[in-house]
Amino acid sequence: MSELQVAVTLLAFAGVIIAIAFNWLDMALAALLGVSVMLVFGIFTHQEFMNAAQTAGGSLSLLFGGMVVARTLAPTGLFEQVGFLFLRATGGSGKRFLLGLIVLVAPICAFLPNATAVILLAPIIIRVAKALDVDFVGPIVLTAIISNSSGMLTLVGDPATFLVGSSVGITFGHYLMRVSLGGVLAVLVLIPLLPFVMKDVWRIRRVLPAEETRKKLERPGFCLLSLLVLVVMILLFLFGEELPFHLVPPSVSIIGASLALLIIYCSKVEPVDAVVRDVDWKTLVFLACMFLMVEAFTRTGLLQSLSRNLYVWFGTDMLVVAMVLLAGVAAASSVLANIPVVAAMILVVKGYLVAAQFVPEIALGPAFTSWPESTLPVFVAMMFAGTLGGNATLIGASANVVGAGISASHGRPISFGTFARYGVPLTLCQLVMSSLYVIALRWFLS
Repeated sequence: MSELQVAVTLLAFAGVIIAIAFNWLDMALAALLGVSVMLVFGIFTHQEFMNAAQTAGGSLSLLFGGMVVARTLAPTGLFEQVGFLFLRATGGSGKRFLLGLIVLVAPICAFLPNATAVILLAPIIIRVAKALDVDFVGPIVLTAIISNSSGMLTLVGDPATFLVGSSVGITFGHYLMRVSLGGVLAVLVLIPLLPFVMKDVWRIRRVLPAEETRKKLERPGFCLLSLLVLVVMILLFLFGEELPFHLVPPSVSIIGASLALLIIYCSKVEPVDAVVRDVDWKTLVFLACMFLMVEAFTRTGLLQSLSRNLYVWFGTDMLVVAMVLLAGVAAASSVLANIPVVAAMILVVKGYLVAAQFVPEIALGPAFTSWPESTLPVFVAMMFAGTLGGNATLIGASANVVGAGISASHGRPISFGTFARYGVPLTLCQLVMSSLYVIALRWFLS
């Protein structure tokens, strides 16, 4: 890559981020324009496109499959039932409303991609917020943050977490034993912060209207089949990799989407093309473009230089490297989409571990899985940083983008600054907790 191409790559990156941060352009449009500039200057070759597609494929498949399954659940009427029960559970209390968000969102996001959960739950939360006569912007932001944080509960809960885990051969069960507790703490640390970050909602007390008659499910059979697909999907997430045909989570997500669409087609509830049309294609396009831009950034040589410098600066002190990565990746994930940031940093970490002679050079290839247990805290730090760092800003995670889109469709756009007002303090506290967990994990493994 020539010096001109390096300069264009860096300027395109900066231009996209600034355009989004200051709300000058739509996020997807800004990312497309950034990729287009790189294409005009010949920064991408066919191989770079293929590399980015290979890296992005798993995460985008997880998101796409989850979105389809979520969309097919919409006409069941199930979420109207959940919304009715949630509103009654609040008793008109803003405090119970915010705490109820954690109880409602966290279990779902442990098994479904975070953006999918926001698609499912945001309409319910907006309805309950309106019934309580509170501005739903704060609760929608909190929903995205909870969904991202809960993605740490399992290997498949967040695409960034899955990307790290799959790249180093961490299985679903191994993740539960080593990392899931950190996800639980990332969610719980939000609770004592809510009275301060969302005090206007926390203090609200409303008298709910007289209890209305709850509507019955109009299509109980269709609802049961749709839920069965979701259950099968979760079971395959849990045990698919242990089956003889070794089903990895992206494959499971596509299978779930196919079964859900088959049920839609056979039941004639609505046309299949209506379901596919409602997939959040803009978010998928945005993330795909960000993967391409990160691939171009990788070609500048800056990431390889960073790998070498990590070894020069910190030697073989894995804990210090883990802390540096926790801070650095979190900062990058707050202003860039966290999935492509994590994809790039995986290369940096692998390069560092090769330079430090923890693993042979073959570890730079995608098939290597014999990582020493002592390297686990570094990869866990990346998981925390990529997943939780995305909580800070509007563009840090796909769930944030999806939540903002749903809020805007209900008449309340969420600006970059508004999201950051909630996201930054919550994220900082979560990262402090994460650093303590990584230190404890390092001590446990030593």
